[in-house]
Amino acid sequence: MDKNNQIIIYNTEDGQTKIEVKMENETVWLSQKQMAELFDCSMDNIGLHLKNVYSERELDENRTTEESSVVQKEGNREVNRPIRLYNLDAIISVGYRINSLRGTQFRIWATQKLREYIIKGFVMDDERLAEGRVRRTYFEEWEERIRKIRTSEANFYQKVRDVFATSADYNPKLDYAKQFFATVQNKFHFAITGLTAAEIVAKRIDSGKNNLGLTSWKGEVITREQAEIAKNYLEELELKRLNLLVEQFLSFAELQSVEQRVMYMKDWIAKLDDFLILNDKEILDNAGGVSHKEMEQKVRAELAKFNQKQLK
Repeated sequence: MDKNNQIIIYNTEDGQTKIEVKMENETVWLSQKQMAELFDCSMDNIGLHLKNVYSERELDENRTTEESSVVQKEGNREVNRPIRLYNLDAIISVGYRINSLRGTQFRIWATQKLREYIIKGFVMDDERLAEGRVRRTYFEEWEERIRKIRTSEANFYQKVRDVFATSADYNPKLDYAKQFFATVQNKFHFAITGLTAAEIVAKRIDSGKNNLGLTSWKGEVITREQAEIAKNYLEELELKRLNLLVEQFLSFAELQSVEQRVMYMKDWIAKLDDFLILNDKEILDNAGGVSHKEMEQKVRAELAKFNQKQLK
């Protein structure tokens, strides 16, 4: 089993530490000797740190090691010798402990990535993604996660508000301005389900169903606020269609803003209708059959019955 050169630590011309990794089944397997070469230190050093990693229960030895064999030349004959390999988790743990120049380079790199994650909430390897050096399934997962974040309730509201604020006649105090987000949201929900947001909640909430009929929510307990969000009742395929549709519209809206086209508030509703027609979707042309107040009353009633059942 040739495991050579699976991980390379090096400095770029601009002084940045880079790490290149060749994955095998989503991990890397190195022997103690190969780890010593990677971090430029002695095998005794590697062995000591691994012993501490496992004795301190930082990692589970059974889950992070694998027995294999290697062909060694001893005199004039080749002999198969057993060898223990360590996966990426173990290699990273050793990298945080080892006292060598390579170990320092590794920690500099890891600290930069961890700092970026803590501050921004994400870390990306732009080069690998841009050059297609990732599994297609990973790239599709990345796209899907970005889409969900981009089209989340809070982000969508902020983006629509930002776009709407560029309207030539925008006034946040106008009732029409306050209703814009609700109108846009309802048009999207109707395009996917044939129901407004209030209708989705009123029709699908049911104290007799598991989890009140919700398909997603935050936290362990379903709150009234969670139960009033229409998106929380959508099936997986409905949610995927909604996210794709919303993302398309946001990209379209951003283009209008970038090109500095003069738009009025009524223009955005008309543009949205045109956009939905282009996608062969039905257009909502009324407020729907369930008011927001009626939906709230239905939620309170069903949630009370549901909570009462939970106490029995």
